[in-house]
Amino acid sequence: MTPLNSKTQSILFVCWGNICRSPSAENVMRKLLENSELSDIRCDSAGTISAHQGNVPDPRMAAAGRRRGLPMTGRARGITQADFYRFDLILAMDHSNLEDLKHMAPDKVAQAKVRLFCDFCRTHETNEVPDPYYGGAQGFERVLDLLEDGCGGILEQLRTNLA
Repeated sequence: MTPLNSKTQSILFVCWGNICRSPSAENVMRKLLENSELSDIRCDSAGTISAHQGNVPDPRMAAAGRRRGLPMTGRARGITQADFYRFDLILAMDHSNLEDLKHMAPDKVAQAKVRLFCDFCRTHETNEVPDPYYGGAQGFERVLDLLEDGCGGILEQLRTNLA
């Protein structure tokens, strides 16, 4: 697990369309943070495309999240240049998103903020959160398992930095 910057105060989760993985990661992280001493850390999500702009999370993803006690709030949006300045940590769900974000970043400082989400997973051995959009119900559960693991790893590192 790669260490976080000790000044991390804001996190942006990014996937392709911002209707499955990234809004779910945002909701998982918010829930973990609200029950911690780090509730002032800001979270948001975005997509590398804006085709789903304004849409709520995918109904299948939202249902899976609600079964785990997640509120599943948010509306899809595309990442903006301003996001590279507003967020301390920008987490890509897969390698394609990572490459897109690195190309979109306005400079080397912004590029350094972009990381792969699965770098923070503690128990799952994978390097990408798969897109569940075209799969069955089990895919949404797998994504939530990975997001809970990775967000738990992020929270652990944030707590270590605080100590």
